[in-house]
Amino acid sequence: MSRNFLRAETSPYLLQHADNPVHWRPWGEEALAAAKKEKKPILLSVGYAACHWCHVMAHESFEDEGVAAVMNEHFVNIKVDREERPDIDAIYMSALHLLGQQGGWPLTMFLTPEGEPFWGGTYFPKDAAYGRPGFTDVLTEVARIFREEPAKVYKNRTALTKALEEQSATARPGEPTPQVPVVVAEKLAELMDPENGGIRGAPKFPQVPLLTLLWRAHLRTGRDEFAAPVTRALDHMSEGGIYDHLGGGFARYSVDEFWLAPHFEKMLYDNALLIDLLTLVWAETKKPLYERRVRETIEWIAREMTVDGGAFAASLDADSEGVEGKFYVWSEAEIDNLFTPGEATLFKRFYGVTGEGNWEHTNILNRLARADAPVTAEEEAALDPLKARAFAERDLRVKPGFDDKVLADWNGLAIAALARAGAAFGEDEWVEMAASAFRFVMETMRPETNGHGRLHHAWREARLQHIAMADDLANMADAGVALAEATGDEGYVAEAESLIAELDAHYRDTANGGYFFTADDAPALIVRRRTVADDATPAANGTLPGTLTKLALLTGKADYFDRADEVIRSFAGELQQNIFPLGSYIASLDTRLRPAQVVLIGSVAETADLAAAVFATSCPARVLMRVADGTVLPQGHPAHGKTALDGKPTAYVCAGETCSLPVTEVDALVEELKRARAG
Repeated sequence: MSRNFLRAETSPYLLQHADNPVHWRPWGEEALAAAKKEKKPILLSVGYAACHWCHVMAHESFEDEGVAAVMNEHFVNIKVDREERPDIDAIYMSALHLLGQQGGWPLTMFLTPEGEPFWGGTYFPKDAAYGRPGFTDVLTEVARIFREEPAKVYKNRTALTKALEEQSATARPGEPTPQVPVVVAEKLAELMDPENGGIRGAPKFPQVPLLTLLWRAHLRTGRDEFAAPVTRALDHMSEGGIYDHLGGGFARYSVDEFWLAPHFEKMLYDNALLIDLLTLVWAETKKPLYERRVRETIEWIAREMTVDGGAFAASLDADSEGVEGKFYVWSEAEIDNLFTPGEATLFKRFYGVTGEGNWEHTNILNRLARADAPVTAEEEAALDPLKARAFAERDLRVKPGFDDKVLADWNGLAIAALARAGAAFGEDEWVEMAASAFRFVMETMRPETNGHGRLHHAWREARLQHIAMADDLANMADAGVALAEATGDEGYVAEAESLIAELDAHYRDTANGGYFFTADDAPALIVRRRTVADDATPAANGTLPGTLTKLALLTGKADYFDRADEVIRSFAGELQQNIFPLGSYIASLDTRLRPAQVVLIGSVAETADLAAAVFATSCPARVLMRVADGTVLPQGHPAHGKTALDGKPTAYVCAGETCSLPVTEVDALVEELKRARAG
């Protein structure tokens, strides 16, 4: 039966295509069975709700009766939300890279009825343009080759499938040296844009794992050449058009090298990672700009991205009323009409508003002119009421599309960031936001089955979708550790341990080490991926060694150290291949090599001042635990036998097998922690 099957789905992205004349099917056994029965190739289209070019291709081709007729005649058409099915996206994006093409979305892949890729691309215009063939021409030619030249299809799909299998099965074990984090940072520093920050050239993505790696190297060594690229990038991002100066939050990336013009989609994961990095760097620099951006971005998450139950939604669209960025940009006339002449002059001067505009004859608000000359507190105070008025005016516009599905992996990133920011800035409300989201994911998205909870990846409209990927479990485990530190509640440690146990039971690669992306009982795909490479979000095998190290220190269970070492060794050979996607892995290696453990003796209330000082000190390899006076830590713990000094709340800072002398004063504790982070 031929029709569009997407209406029964929950994904906002799939529902965007439910009225297309294309006979779309969601990914699944039924779709593959239909392709086999009809002996047709599969056209796989992967995108996401906030993707501008996905909308362009939809309007040009998928809503066109003529194009849809060609698709329906020659193909079984499958539509996938990459956020809901990152496992499928990762496999076929890898196949596109193996074809020598640059990745991106929409992803357009052609598969055999068995799901094996044989050719593909990204965005295709309806008619030939931009040096790309027209989509209808592509469809008819691919269908012809599949029908008339099966040897070509067989050759391509065999080579691609074999390469994908080897990519996942290839083990590159090794023993990384302690010098790796600093040596890699030295290489990265050479590639940074000395004027605008970030990797040289355009487009510019925040690349938070790489910036975090540079910052860690600065904290270890004290070398300014590692700090400067980080602060320069954060300064320019925070003042650029990639930041929403009225509503808070960062767009996914900038199309230019100046951080001016974004694709306007705002994703939860980018903002979670940037909150974390801004907090980390603020803790050392105490720069007001970073605190302001953290506060404004968290306000945006609380106001616009929190769903009923307390979890966080996925994204806001780039488009509104079918136009990219329309919600966010301004004409000079709009600003002049909104304010008095004096107010308008002030606002336009600070936010770069001109008659000719800075993007497609409109203005993206930005303060790049002040990126290297910080706005003063007095200037910020003068601008605040004007920003509030502009925000209220903008709020009357037609808003961008809202993807309100809850993703466990992205929520894990946001929960951890909010817990750490709340602890650093002394904002209990942020920690409670994090705790509320954690409860939602653990209770709503991890239902009990036969006495065992299994985390799921996505939730929307009271429906769970898909058994968790490794990233879901890894990020939620890190979130549990962050909440345990922020609150002193050991229950979060137990929750994190249960997530690691689930990883071990269903994702562990016992042959090569590390973890597969999908569970051993998940629906079968053509390959079971195993990777350490960060993508848009950190890879589980990259983040897990750091989390496992912290769990070992919090619980005294040496098995977690062994597991961290196993993952590190399993992927060490990747350091000889390509360092760019290994930011999370190298940061985890840094944590494993030189963790700084702070043991506070006393109740949560009694040790609050000491804890606040620790949280406000930049030390990403730190783990904090609180124990009641008289508690006997395990025999192998470096703080075994340590007690409070003269009955006062007391801290010990432990590095390796050695702990500091007892510390009861805040300033002395900070100095000890800085010594420990430097190794």
